[in-house]
Amino acid sequence: MAHWPHLYLLIFIIVLWLLEKRFPKVMERAEENLLIIIISSIMAVSFGQVIARYGFNTGWDAALEFNMVAFSWLILLGMSYGIKTNLHLGVDIVLNAVPKRIAKILSLIGAAAAMLYGLILLDSTWLAMLGVDVSGGAIEYWLKMFKIGIGSEELRYPEFVQEMFGLRPRVHRWIVLVVLPISLALLSYRSLQAFVDIARDKRGMLISGHEAQDLVKENQNVLKD
Repeated sequence: MAHWPHLYLLIFIIVLWLLEKRFPKVMERAEENLLIIIISSIMAVSFGQVIARYGFNTGWDAALEFNMVAFSWLILLGMSYGIKTNLHLGVDIVLNAVPKRIAKILSLIGAAAAMLYGLILLDSTWLAMLGVDVSGGAIEYWLKMFKIGIGSEELRYPEFVQEMFGLRPRVHRWIVLVVLPISLALLSYRSLQAFVDIARDKRGMLISGHEAQDLVKENQNVLKD
């Protein structure tokens, strides 16, 4: 298997790390805006389809596939964003019941497990060094789609793009699936960041399982009134 996708992903993570160090607020807003754009596009296409079908008896043939792709992008990119912003829900009853030292160790194990999970799904061939007979992963699957060059089912390039670059009408599937290796690389990177933050006591845990308790504290005076 070719290793150039691994190199590009590594460069992407390094550049991302440098940009976040140099422009932390800008990069945070950029990631949030990307997710907002994806959500907004799903809403716009869905609303437009309803109007087109019931008002004009027409519609966009690729609307369903577009929404499926956009929603998958939202979920996959949201995994790493949830770890970065500590928004993933979880059950913290065990962490709250044990001493802080043990809770910290358990949180470190959780962050390491999340990182390994992302790395295994990204490319599991490295497990052969541990004697595990397994292969495959997001990079290998995406590379296969890249080499085959098949198109999506309904998504089409605009006509001017087809004429400008001499492309076939259907959008290449590798473009749609490029989010798979990118999102898993981000998941591993954010999990590593969380591991370091937990080890340095900058963060308590990987999850955020205490929202209900915090909301009660914030609104206890309102409830009394």
